[in-house]
Amino acid sequence: MDAQTALRGALEVLLWWAGLTVLWLVLISTVDTLEWVVGASAALVGALAARAARRAVGGR
Repeated sequence: MDAQTALRGALEVLLWWAGLTVLWLVLISTVDTLEWVVGASAALVGALAARAARRAVGGR
């Protein structure tokens, strides 16, 4: 794995994480610190799962 591939993978996870975090914040009724931490953590798990699924389907 070269540096460019690693950077692309990190960027993909970051974009998934940002999108899922925004979705979480839109769907909850109150935005306090605990809700933000839980949402960001769940979004990170979802982002890593999305990257793994895309790699499994794409064969890379």
